[in-house]
Amino acid sequence: MRVIGLMSGTSLDGVDAAFLQTDGETVTTFGPSLTLPYDPDLRQSLRALIADPQAPAAVVERCLTLAHVEAVRALGVTADLIGFHGQTILHAPARRLTRQIGDASLLAQATGTAVACDFRLADVAAGGQGAPLVPVFHAALAAGLPRPLVVVNIGGVANITWIGADGALLACDTGPGGALLDDFVHARTGQPMDHDGALARAGQPDEAILARLLADPFFGASPPKSLDRQHFAASLHAVAHLSTPDGAATLAAFTARAIALVPLPAPPARVLVTGGGRHNPAIMAALAAASSVQVGPVEDVGWDGDALEAQCFAYLAARVLRGLPLSFPGTTGVPAPMPGGRIVSP
Repeated sequence: MRVIGLMSGTSLDGVDAAFLQTDGETVTTFGPSLTLPYDPDLRQSLRALIADPQAPAAVVERCLTLAHVEAVRALGVTADLIGFHGQTILHAPARRLTRQIGDASLLAQATGTAVACDFRLADVAAGGQGAPLVPVFHAALAAGLPRPLVVVNIGGVANITWIGADGALLACDTGPGGALLDDFVHARTGQPMDHDGALARAGQPDEAILARLLADPFFGASPPKSLDRQHFAASLHAVAHLSTPDGAATLAAFTARAIALVPLPAPPARVLVTGGGRHNPAIMAALAAASSVQVGPVEDVGWDGDALEAQCFAYLAARVLRGLPLSFPGTTGVPAPMPGGRIVSP
């Protein structure tokens, strides 16, 4: 079927939209993709809502949804189905709670297309972590690649997929992706991110602070495990006394070393990196330094790292429609392969 996938990640940079032809098991065609940046007011409203998830959300939710409508229209293709992740504002799987805002009915009505949504709820309700959901898509794309293989997604929060030689999957969130660094740079400079890693490359990581940050109990827990974007927000206090370059370098190193700490069943043949973090040379250099195998962007094998998560939610939307599992014991800790999501008709 023809599917548009939409993703608004924890980096809060905008809506990613991508088109696939897929049956939820294989992908036959990759179509156009785009990123529609959020305007600064919406980005700030989302930041405020993540900081206080109990605050009234209706106005922000409508604005967010209309941005997704605009992204669908800008893509310029017709589809049978839309995969709509929405924006995570709270993720607390230990309390069997995850919350994504976004009005699927409004999106379906405005586009005239059925919408798959609520991808994480069934998994969390069944005792799973609700994240990450990308591993089954990574495995589909990697069918012809040498394995074991590791795919790292560095968004606002970073996650990892390990694909074994026999196709076994292990996955988890690894720790901060770019969110801490973005928040730090925004507070110091007013810019939304460390463009090209310029600040981090100009500084030096503070090893004592890194040791304290990496002592967080999260890193001692075995996968599967997941995080709320705000889990490490207090880490910004740890770098508050550093210069802007040294603070950025410390947070970039924190992201990379947290990824390297994940225990894997077997060493991978290579590490492929997707998400916005792969555009930061400081993070990529730190990740390469912490790894004993080849590390490179997913473009090295012909994937599109800017579109991959949106493509994933197109793929997962097809799986929702067919009742196929979205998550597995090795990816979220759910007791058995778990279908999920729901379909909203226009």
